[in-house]
Amino acid sequence: MSDDSGRAAAGLGAVLRTLARTTSATGALRTARLLARINQDGGFDCPGCAWPEPGDRSFAEFCENGAKAVAHEAGAGSVDAEFFASHTVTGLRSHEDRWLEAQGRLVEPVWMAPGSDRYVAISWEDALARIGGKLRSLASPDEAVFYTSGRTSNEAAFLYQLFARALGTNNLPDCSNMCHESSGTGLGEVLGVGKGTVSLDDFDEADAIFILGQNPGTNHPRMLTTLQRAKERGAKIVSINPLRELGLVRFSNPQRPLDLLGRSTELTDLYLQVRIGGDIALLKGIIKHVFEAEDAAPGTVLDHAFLDAHTSGLEALREHVAAASWEELEAESGIRRAEMKQAAAIYIHAGSVIACWAMGLTQHRHGVANVREITNLLLLRGNIGRPGAGVCPVRGHSNVQGDRTMGIWPYPMPEFLDRLDAEFGIASPRQQGLDTVAALGAMREGRVKVFFAMGGNFAAAAPDSARAAEALGLCEMTVHVSTRLNRSHVVPGAESIILPALGRTDRDVQDGKRQFVTVEDSMSMVHRSEGTLAPASLQQRSEVAIVAGLARATLGPKSAVAWEEMAADYDRIRDSIEHVIAGFDDFNHRVRRPGGFRLPNTARDRRFATGDGRAHLTVNALAGIRLGDGEFLLMTIRSHDQFNTTVYGLDDVYRGITGERDVVFMNREDIEAAGLAAGDRIDVVSVFGGIERRIRRFRVARHEIPRRCLAAYFPEANPLVALEDFAQGSRTPAYKSIRVTVEKSAADAAD
Repeated sequence: MSDDSGRAAAGLGAVLRTLARTTSATGALRTARLLARINQDGGFDCPGCAWPEPGDRSFAEFCENGAKAVAHEAGAGSVDAEFFASHTVTGLRSHEDRWLEAQGRLVEPVWMAPGSDRYVAISWEDALARIGGKLRSLASPDEAVFYTSGRTSNEAAFLYQLFARALGTNNLPDCSNMCHESSGTGLGEVLGVGKGTVSLDDFDEADAIFILGQNPGTNHPRMLTTLQRAKERGAKIVSINPLRELGLVRFSNPQRPLDLLGRSTELTDLYLQVRIGGDIALLKGIIKHVFEAEDAAPGTVLDHAFLDAHTSGLEALREHVAAASWEELEAESGIRRAEMKQAAAIYIHAGSVIACWAMGLTQHRHGVANVREITNLLLLRGNIGRPGAGVCPVRGHSNVQGDRTMGIWPYPMPEFLDRLDAEFGIASPRQQGLDTVAALGAMREGRVKVFFAMGGNFAAAAPDSARAAEALGLCEMTVHVSTRLNRSHVVPGAESIILPALGRTDRDVQDGKRQFVTVEDSMSMVHRSEGTLAPASLQQRSEVAIVAGLARATLGPKSAVAWEEMAADYDRIRDSIEHVIAGFDDFNHRVRRPGGFRLPNTARDRRFATGDGRAHLTVNALAGIRLGDGEFLLMTIRSHDQFNTTVYGLDDVYRGITGERDVVFMNREDIEAAGLAAGDRIDVVSVFGGIERRIRRFRVARHEIPRRCLAAYFPEANPLVALEDFAQGSRTPAYKSIRVTVEKSAADAAD
């Protein structure tokens, strides 16, 4: 099957890489102090992924990539007015993203005037006055867009959406639009709640765990410890992914002495390398086997009591699945019927089943249908709303789920707006706002004049890179609240301002009093986060303080909201959150308890907030992808040395890549059929809507991946993703299923 026999994710190698990276970035003593506080009660929440912390936390409750994220945020170096005096924006644009972020922390506000090519220092008062004046000058508040990164705290996110709505717009796109929006949409449709239903404790009771479109070894490494514990007590693990990922195969726990000496745990019992876009076909095949097993032994396979009491759509699903032929299911999924039967057997013989997934399931045109189909499978045997079972979309950013809970969404529920208005005496707009894709379109068309980003690296994360940069450049003003320099700062609007923010690791003092913020993890646990480091500059402000200052500078003294009072004491923000958002009763008291508290989830209690009060089994058509001669489907992926758009280094140790990122992973037979060899340089070309998009001189790397499937790193491959190519229902860009052709690069072709 693979040459990864004997190799394992994590282990001693992860420990050594962590120490090397963190000590070089922050020094040995500072590193020790930081690592001791990550994900600990009274410490700060890791700025990386949203995997939850266990109740019995270890002394080292962090992973290799989490430690890198912390070291990156807390690393040395300053980007100040002197730095910008030495670099034009045009000059900075020529540098790689990794170089930009490596220059250090942003330590003072800077401004690029219209017609200029250089940022210069500006006072906070003047910066906020310029932004406020620009927002007031707009013909409509809807000419502004307020984007949010998933690192923004609950308190800052709540104030941010409050400001946007007090201003008069619901233009609140966020990074979730580009990743897990398909999860929220699909789950909301069928279960009535757009979040996962499991807790971390459920993994200790699950008999089987299905992992789809997810690479936890790189993107959520602490999940491997949970999987290892489940496997060692007898749970079966089924991994479904086009790439054979080492982190799903074997794991060495860095906190176990024997594992550091070379022992490892084989995690996956059945590894199904589905073709890109073939998830529905595979899941439908597993469901078909489940129905056949029920037909062979009526009443023994399906959970009829649950289905009768809590669901609708069973017969329509049964008829639809029966009509699907094994030939078409095998052809589209790339998985043999016998392997589908193996997966079905594991599912049927498991008392409780959890299904986990990430963006490999959501970032397709049929991403919402993918989510609905995996929910179909779970519902058939009542694997929703009982111990050890449920849906688990694994979020890739530390508080992206919390931001949505706080109201960062272009399509708010009227009930939420009613409570918000009652709390603050404002009149929120009721018309729908712009999501990420719509915002980019509106910017390109001149309907949006101001783009304001609370964190993140929008230009790098967005699809259709050239058109995204063009959209930002067409704005009259772009504003970024940031900790480090990134690509978005060097593709500015006519006027641009960068505001330096405190990070998770930084101590936050307001009005002489230490503050903490809160976050929500992938499993709806809300807990506190309190930074410990002295800020790199007295000019860095907390996100809360920045939003409050922006609101006052824009809305003026007549605003009924007590912005300054809330910024001076975050408990006051939490009091208002308690009044506006369900589940936050006694917020300030409960969040001070060790571990925090869990938000309610009606689906977990088998109360489905759908139109008919039932969970919906749904009929989902196959993706129906048909490739022409010479065509491939390409998916974007992360390397082991990056987190989202932030690239720490050029190595991908689990996939054998060293010192580069312009790489295309290909099947050996495809390489030969295309007349190529491993190491050749190729151009990858996509055509959508009559527009050709191209990335040049990427190296061919042989990898275990299905025929006609390719993989390349994000964000380097983002130029291939058309802005108009997105998931039906959620509008999530189709980063994971890009139709492409390959050509030998001109220089190589001439050899």
